[in-house]
Amino acid sequence: MAPSSRLRGRWSLPALVVLVALVGAVVVWTRGDDDPPPVSTRDAVIDVPESPGSDRTIQLDTTLYLPERTPAPAVLLPHGFGGSKDSVSAQATELAQRGFVVLAYSARGFGRSTGSIELNSVDHEVRDAQKLLDWLATREEVRTDAAGDPRVGVTGGSYGGALALSLAGVDQRVDTIAPVITFNDLGQALLPNSARTGSVNAATPAAGAFGDDGVFKRSWAGIFFSAGLSGGDLASPGQEAAEPGQDDNGAGQAADAAAAAVTAPQQQGRPAGPVNGACGRFAADVCAAYTEVATTGRAGEKTLEILRRSSPASVADRITQPTMLVQGEQDTLFGLDQADANARQIAANGAKVKVVWYSGGHDGGSPGPELRGQIADWMAFHLDGKGADPGTGFEYTVVGAFRSSGAPSLRNVIAPSYPGLAGGGAVERRAVPLTGRDQTVVNPAGGNPAAVSSLPGLGSALSRSSSLTARLSIDLPGQAAVFASEPFTSQVLLTGASTVKLRVAAVPGTPVPADGAVLFAKLYDSDANGVRTLPGSAVAPFRVRNLPADGTPVEVTVTLPGAVRPVESDHRLQLVVSTTDQAYANATEPAAYRISLASPELSVPVVPGANATSEVPTGALWGIAIVLIAGLVVAVVAWFRRRLTADVDPELTSVPLVISGLTKSYPGGLTAVRDLSFRVEHGQVLGLLGPNGAGKTTTLRMLMGLITPSEGEIRVFGHRVHAGAPVLSRIGSFVEGSGFLPHLSGIANLKLYWAATGRPVEQAHFEEALEIAGLGGAVQRKVRTYSQGMRQRLAIAQAMLGLPDLLVLDEPTNGLDPPQIHQMREVLRRYAAAGRTVLVSSHLLAEVEQTCSHVVVMHKGTLVAAGPVEQIATGGGEASFRVDRPEEAAEVLRGLSGVKSVSVDGEQVHASLNGTPRAEALQALVTAGVAVDQAGPRRRLEDAFLELVGE
Repeated sequence: MAPSSRLRGRWSLPALVVLVALVGAVVVWTRGDDDPPPVSTRDAVIDVPESPGSDRTIQLDTTLYLPERTPAPAVLLPHGFGGSKDSVSAQATELAQRGFVVLAYSARGFGRSTGSIELNSVDHEVRDAQKLLDWLATREEVRTDAAGDPRVGVTGGSYGGALALSLAGVDQRVDTIAPVITFNDLGQALLPNSARTGSVNAATPAAGAFGDDGVFKRSWAGIFFSAGLSGGDLASPGQEAAEPGQDDNGAGQAADAAAAAVTAPQQQGRPAGPVNGACGRFAADVCAAYTEVATTGRAGEKTLEILRRSSPASVADRITQPTMLVQGEQDTLFGLDQADANARQIAANGAKVKVVWYSGGHDGGSPGPELRGQIADWMAFHLDGKGADPGTGFEYTVVGAFRSSGAPSLRNVIAPSYPGLAGGGAVERRAVPLTGRDQTVVNPAGGNPAAVSSLPGLGSALSRSSSLTARLSIDLPGQAAVFASEPFTSQVLLTGASTVKLRVAAVPGTPVPADGAVLFAKLYDSDANGVRTLPGSAVAPFRVRNLPADGTPVEVTVTLPGAVRPVESDHRLQLVVSTTDQAYANATEPAAYRISLASPELSVPVVPGANATSEVPTGALWGIAIVLIAGLVVAVVAWFRRRLTADVDPELTSVPLVISGLTKSYPGGLTAVRDLSFRVEHGQVLGLLGPNGAGKTTTLRMLMGLITPSEGEIRVFGHRVHAGAPVLSRIGSFVEGSGFLPHLSGIANLKLYWAATGRPVEQAHFEEALEIAGLGGAVQRKVRTYSQGMRQRLAIAQAMLGLPDLLVLDEPTNGLDPPQIHQMREVLRRYAAAGRTVLVSSHLLAEVEQTCSHVVVMHKGTLVAAGPVEQIATGGGEASFRVDRPEEAAEVLRGLSGVKSVSVDGEQVHASLNGTPRAEALQALVTAGVAVDQAGPRRRLEDAFLELVGE
């Protein structure tokens, strides 16, 4: 039987099994890849009253997304601040594909809609939404509960999320809501005060102090106002947040998000720049309110009233619909305390409340596909009775260490309920002792320079970059008091807003600002090396009024920013209280304060739960099972095949390598190696030479058992080589570069590699391999500090572990400078001197000539020469003569019978004697009166190589 026939017969069974498995897997997997259901759209402009009781109207630009089957429940989908109906088109399409009629629209003052921005006023934007419900109730595509009452849910992010809450509070036709990354109290969101002189009800995980007379969040408010002026979507997250199990390229997406944040697109239909003077499309009273706080840093009663009327808190006591609250853990605009307040107020009405904290937010990205799917599931159950009951649990995302790609590892944790809501127990809190003396902090004149904690608007670009987030937070000397815990002995999963009691006092003899002391508290996670991470890049601003000038302290309870952070063992929590933060309106009067701990304990919330597991489709499980069974069958067949084909030639057990009649052919008629045969003995350093395409790499791959020969065989110490052959353990190899972990030392990399082989440590011979490689003390340094030459030598040392009898190296001198090449040459010689064998593939002919004792020359897949380097180099009969008259000597040599290819090189004359004895040529030169200083063979491997390959 022909060899090719034997090969086909041998592989027929496993090939058939693999084919069946692949077909089955493809059938199963493709069942879930059907095209999404079609969605059609209808654009409409809907007139609504300009204001209550007005006979004037404004126009809302809308798009209705229709599913494949109607009538169906409806979803109203408002957009975020600065956006338009186009901002939510992708989510609208997804919901329509899930079977909902979706109405997306541009709120008044945005996109192509007319009117002025009233900040979700109950009398304006909320009434507009009620008119849209009226319109939905007239559509035959929308399912209704009664005349004028559509079956409808509302979901939206940020500005749109607040609209969903407020609409549910004033209109009971709304059946369910799912607000995302939104606020409860706009006054507390933009002018937060995270401290109270009394106690704070901390029964829920992220309760905020919500004190009066807060500190103006200048940077975020400016971004919002700019979005209303120019129409740029500046306030929305720049990307989707990462989700557990999701691939992420980290740095690349971060850069894209940064670019998106800096170059936010203008809304379609909106002119660039202000539309209506300095106020743009803001209503006059809203513009005046912003002007007041932007110029003074304080909010008057009229401004506070505008913020109250725009807040869901004003109607939260009337929200009774099932509510899914989604809030971001990376959000310096609307923190977890805002969702906590919404949850408490809605649950107090007896409504069902489910709370989800995810890894994104205004600084971390919008919900990803899995979380959007949960929102759609919530709507499907509460609007259409489809699917399982989502329940009223609490889910949060734990962001772990950053991976090598720069992206963080994530996991979801599910608790039975959100602690502290009506009818439930309070959240568990752990006391963490803090230490630190009384400290004096200074507020600089003008509040500048200021500490840095976040970059509003660019946070989503930074949240996935481990290098940027570690360097972002800056506390200035003299402006910050620091208190720290002892190192943790075990991990503590901080889940929510920690609280601490502080004493703040004026320094006697220094002026006390009339507006009170403005301070900023933040809680760092500090590792064993002192590297600090500020979870969520968030700070807790607070104002302490009426400080006595005599230095009597005022005691306050501070609620720190809500966060989810696994604090590892050996880490500390570090509380920092500073006088400035660049994202806020700092106090401008110079002042000094004394900060101390009123209680030595930090109260840290902990919410136990179970790690979530993603549901795997049944089809996927069948596909995995088929592939695993096929793999098992192939493994069994391969094992029997190895047992049946294993053979040893006893006469070759002492010979390192014998290649006999080796051929490798590929479909299409390509033969990479043809009838190759050569032998390598103990102590030889053999160079495998050949031009590109000669078959060197294919030969090495067959030697390592990576591919199977078409014909012939390879024997290592008499054992025939095939994939998985035990004799391969006697070969050390270095092929196609090294792959070391840069943060580990050289010796740690070698030990990790050897441990992966499963062989005993005493067989590794680390010291011998390192001595031969010549790395010296550098082996204790981290690999990232190595030069290219040191990396190559470390790779050689790795190949030498276990002191293999045959060392196979592919281009070991690549990237090395001449001194490093010389050192590598000595490494290989020392290894072979111990009676072992080295096979080197290289394209550096001069280096092979100096390093190798023997050479094999291949060309077009065949052997053209093999033997000692000296024999190959001098095989053409070339001789060199050093003479006093080179030109005359050249003429004499050309006159000799058989001599050809005579050339002059300075004082040397080179000639191809072509069988003419060198002594005869020398006699002819002397007879002609030419003085000969030196005569001998011309030892140039390059010339012999070029002659052998026909170049």
